[in-house]
Amino acid sequence: MQLVFATNNLNKLKEVQALIPSQIKLLSLKDIGCFEYVPETQHTIKGNAIQKAEYIKQHYGYDCFADDTGLEVKALNKQPGVFSARYAGEQKDANDNMNLLLKNLKGKANRKAQFKTVIALHLHGRLKTFTGICKGEITLQKYGERGFGYDPIFKPEGYEQTFAEMDLELKNKIGHRGKAVQQLVSFLNSTNVK
Repeated sequence: MQLVFATNNLNKLKEVQALIPSQIKLLSLKDIGCFEYVPETQHTIKGNAIQKAEYIKQHYGYDCFADDTGLEVKALNKQPGVFSARYAGEQKDANDNMNLLLKNLKGKANRKAQFKTVIALHLHGRLKTFTGICKGEITLQKYGERGFGYDPIFKPEGYEQTFAEMDLELKNKIGHRGKAVQQLVSFLNSTNVK
């Protein structure tokens, strides 16, 4: 069976392929000849994941899944949320985003936050979503060189390291995306996908 993962991020594709049952071959957007911008114009993380999955199904006809992730900061009324990638502007620069977030949290005692990933699966004409959440807090400065996005300023609950200081195996085990992928895998296994 083939399943499209609506991403152009080859590292993310490789990461997820390692978790998916071996009888499923994952295809990227490049593999199916999709080079255009896949729209993400919804007001929620879940809405964006569904929109991307439906776009691929509608325009390319493949069973597929798409994900969207956001960082929700309690003291900032769950911002940046759905705008996490472009929090500091359309250039989508991770350092600019982190710097703006740290500036907006200056002087605030409550630094609680959570990462949320929603995966939308379009399979056999049905749509199903899976949500992974990782609670934690925003650090006062950046720590670590690994990961991407907000990883250097996010410290998960129960750990003294940021995501950017952890190895990928631990991050995948406790992280939001890993949790959502595990739910996806459980569902695919339970439906005996061929």
